[in-house]
Amino acid sequence: MPSSFFDNVPVGIPLSQYTNAITNAVASARELAGVWIIAELSDVRLAGGHCYMELIEKNETGQTIAKLRATIWRNSYYSLRQKFFSATNREISNGIKALVRGSATHHSIYGLSFNIVDIDPSYTMGDMERIRKEILMRLHKEGVALYNKNLSLPLAPQKIAVISAEGAAGYGDFINHLCGNSEGFVFYPCLFPCIMQGDKVSESIRKALRIIESTAHIWDCVAIVRGGGATTDLNGFDDYELARAVATCGLPVVVGIGHERDRNVLDEIAHTSLKTPTAVAGFFIDQARSAYDKVLTLADRLRIYSTDLLRGEERRLSTIQGFIPQLSLRRLEEAKSSLQSISGILPLLIEGRLGKERIRLDGMKTILGNITGARIVKENLKIDNLLLSLKNFSASQINYATQKINNLEALTKVLDPKNTLKRGYSITRINGKAVKTKGSIFPGYILTTTLSDGEIRSLPITEEER
Repeated sequence: MPSSFFDNVPVGIPLSQYTNAITNAVASARELAGVWIIAELSDVRLAGGHCYMELIEKNETGQTIAKLRATIWRNSYYSLRQKFFSATNREISNGIKALVRGSATHHSIYGLSFNIVDIDPSYTMGDMERIRKEILMRLHKEGVALYNKNLSLPLAPQKIAVISAEGAAGYGDFINHLCGNSEGFVFYPCLFPCIMQGDKVSESIRKALRIIESTAHIWDCVAIVRGGGATTDLNGFDDYELARAVATCGLPVVVGIGHERDRNVLDEIAHTSLKTPTAVAGFFIDQARSAYDKVLTLADRLRIYSTDLLRGEERRLSTIQGFIPQLSLRRLEEAKSSLQSISGILPLLIEGRLGKERIRLDGMKTILGNITGARIVKENLKIDNLLLSLKNFSASQINYATQKINNLEALTKVLDPKNTLKRGYSITRINGKAVKTKGSIFPGYILTTTLSDGEIRSLPITEEER
C-alpha cells in the first residue's frame, strides 16, 4: 500500500509527561540534593510566610552569568531568619552574598528552583568584612582614609548638618536628646533628609554631602545618624563611593548608624564614630559641657589671679607710700648738691666753649677770605673772556652788516631809474602816473615824458590830425 502523510509524522509525548520526567530526573539526581551554594540574594520578598528570591552570580564586570529561583518555605524561614539575624544583625535581604544549603526541585508549572534549608551566617559576615577591608585598603592607598579624622572639630559644635531619614525613630531620638538636654545648651541642627536603608543609601547621602559642603561656612560639623530596629540593613554603608565622600568631606563627620556590635566602613574613616544617634547627641552635649566647664575654670582662675594681683599691688603701694617722704627729701638734697656743682663748673664750661667758638670763627673767616678771593679771580677771568668774546662777535656782526649795506647800495644804484634813462629809456606819465598801455591815453591828456636830462610835455594827436 502506498504510504500516507500521517505515516511520516513523529510520535510525540504530552508536555506534562516531559516535565514530570524532568522532575523525576532532578529528584533522583543525588548530586543536586543537599548542596552548599555561594550566591548573591536578589529580589527577596515575603508572601504567605514563605520567602522567595533569586540566586545570582556576577562576573568581575558586574554582569550576571547565572541565575536560579530559590525559596525558603515557611516551616524553615523563621528559624533561618533568626539564626542569620542573631549572627550578623542583618535581615535576609537583597545584595547579601550568602552560603546556602538546599536541593534543586522542579515543578511542572513553576519550573526549576532551589529549596533552601540552611544558611551559613559566617560566610556572609566574612564576605562583608572582606568588602570593608578592600574599601579601607583602597582609601589608604589613595591617601584619604585619615583625612576627615585629622580635621579640627570646634570646641563646642552647635551648627550641625544632620543626615538622616525624616521621621525615623533614630533621628527623633537624636533631636529629642540633643535639644532637650537638661543643662540648657543650645544647638542648631538642620536635617538633610536621606534614604538610610537599601540600594539608594550611598547615592542619597553623597548628594546631601555635596549640598552641605557647598555651604560649609554655615556648619560646624556633619552628623550621620540612623537608628536600629527590626530591619537593620547596613549594607548600603559599606560602599566605596560613600566612604570616599565621607573621608574627603571638608567638615568633621560624626557618625552613629548602628548598634553596639555593628561596625561599617564609615566608622573607620569618619572623624568620630559612635554607636547610636542618642550617643551622637550625647557627644555634642559633652562637648558643650566641656567647653562650658573650661570657661568656668578660666573665669575662676582669672578671678583668683586678679584678686591676688590686686592684693600684691596694694601691699606694694602701701610700702611705696611709706618710702615716698624719705625718697623725696633725699632726691631734693641730691638735686641741690648737683645744682651747686653745676653752678660752679658752668662759668668755666661757658668760657671754654666761647674760646673754642672764637677760634672756630677765626678759622672760618680765613677760609672764607681765601675762598672769596679765589672766587673773585675766577669770576673776573670769566668776565674778561666774555668781554673778549662779545667784542669779537660785535666786530663780526658789524662787518657782516656793512657788507650787506654795501651790496644793497650797489643794487640800488643798478636799479635807479636815472641809470635806466641814461641808457635811452624814458618814462611817460599822465597826472604823475606812469603810462603802461596805449589804451590808457585819450585826447586832451597832457603827457609828461621824463628823459635822462629833463622832461617834455606834449599832447597826443587826435584822429583828425592823423
